[in-house]
This record gives sequence, C-alpha cells and structure tokens, in this order.
Amino acid sequence: MTLEQLRIFVAVAERQHVTQAANALNLAQSAASHAISTLEAQYDTKLFDRVGRRISLTEAGQVFLEEARAVLARAEAAELTLSEFGNLKRGTLMVQASQTIASYWLPRHLVAFRRAYPQIQIRLAIDNTAQVAAAVESGEAELGFVEGAVESEHFISTPVARDQMLVVVGPDHPWLGRPNLTAQDLIEGEWVLREQGSGTRSVFEEALIQFGVALDSLRVLLELPSNEAVRSAVEAGFGATAISATVAAPSLEAELLCQVSFALPERAFHVLRHRRRYRSRVADALLAMIAHTPAINVRN
Repeated sequence: MTLEQLRIFVAVAERQHVTQAANALNLAQSAASHAISTLEAQYDTKLFDRVGRRISLTEAGQVFLEEARAVLARAEAAELTLSEFGNLKRGTLMVQASQTIASYWLPRHLVAFRRAYPQIQIRLAIDNTAQVAAAVESGEAELGFVEGAVESEHFISTPVARDQMLVVVGPDHPWLGRPNLTAQDLIEGEWVLREQGSGTRSVFEEALIQFGVALDSLRVLLELPSNEAVRSAVEAGFGATAISATVAAPSLEAELLCQVSFALPERAFHVLRHRRRYRSRVADALLAMIAHTPAINVRN
C-alpha cells in the first residue's frame, strides 16, 4: 500500500466520483481506477459499491477512509518537518477552529501571517469545539482554536483571547424591558441553541447550572449547527439564544436582535496543541504573531 493509493482513495471517496478525483489529482481516469481496483484486489475487500455510473462507500470503505486520512495527515506532518528548515520558506500548517473563532476572530491573524510568510500554506477546517479537539488529538490538525478550555492530558491549552457571551431575543420578545430574568423565566422560555459539543452551548449550560437551572428543564425548540443559523432564527422571532457578542454585534446594531438582562460570563478562546507531537516552527510563528497582536474584544 502506498501513499499515492491512499491519496487517490481519499479523493475518490470524498467526491464519490472517479473521474472528478482523477482530474483533481491531475491523473488519468484509468490510473485512478487502477489504484482503487488494486487496493480492493490486494486485500480482497470491496471499498465502493458501483451502481451504474454512481459509486458509494461500503462499510469497509467508510472505516478505511478515516484511517487513510489519518495516515495522510501524518505523512504531511513528516514532510513539513523536513521542508521547514528553509527559514519558513515552505510548508503547510493544518489548523482547525470552532465556528465563532474561525468566522470572526481568526481570519485577521491568518491574513497577517500569510502576508509575513507568503510561501507557507494554511489549511483551515471549521468544526465545533469537541470535533476540533478530536482533530488535534488524532494529528489531523496541529493547532486547534476552541471556545473555552478543553480538559485533557493530551493537550497543552493556552488562552489567546477573550469573548463576551450574551442572551439575545428578537425585537418583539416578551422578555424585553424586564429588569432581570428569573430561573422560571428561563425554564418557561423557548430557546434556539447551537448543537451539543459546541463551545457556545457549553458556556451557556455552565452558566445555567450556576444559576440553578437544570439543563433538562430548558425548552429547546431548535438545535442548529451554525451561529448564523441560530442568529437568523432568533431574528425571525423564534425564541431566545445565547451567542457571542462578536456574532451578535451586526444584528444588535441593526436592531434585529436585542440583549436581555441575564449576565453570562466572559469566556476565553484557547489554542490546543498535542503534548507529545512535533512542535513545528510554522505553528510557533503563527502563535507568536497572535500573541503580539493587540486584542480586539467585542462587548455589549
């Protein structure tokens, strides 16, 4: 089994199409097909089901895809180790970040880094906090930027910024004008929240526990996988949400959302690095640049 076979398999699996994968890899379609058939024959295992012109992963193919991605990620890390001895003139940095950070805080730092080191490629993936931590642990990402601390013996977790959380509602919501919300208000209210595993959801749930509200007593009508979807639902008058002030700022300014009087704590943005994996000079350079950039905290 070769790395080239793994690259071809992953490309085909992600596109569910041999010709498109071959084009993306600048290969002949026959070469891509041969690589897949050789793998299947060598291990006597079908990786794809073929129905007409369409293909889909078998159960074995789905499991093998995870392993192949991990091997390729480690191979890229090995290549980076050798290539970066030229004073950061070549290399690739794998970064994964949670949605709030990737959409609102990290881009300006990545732009500044690319201007300083134009030969370095940065590959950014976006997921929720739990999945970012999993990517750092598996080696798919060298740096993981998350909302809040992640407790694990595998990580070095360093705070890099702070962010304020708010409870917001639409302009016609009955909570507007109340001096303070009670625990009963929170229980009786309708909520639109991020999915379990997101940093935004975790910070809100911790605040509820401190306020004496049982998590299973909350009326969560919608769980949505992005900040923008949550914000749009509440702007449309569908319940309340807890959201980053950074995310809410444009809607608050346009009076599409309104803040209510329920205090949520500040939270820290952290960067995760694996304790035992190689520490690249590229990652060190990015973190040094972030550390010396003046903080921009968005507050109400």
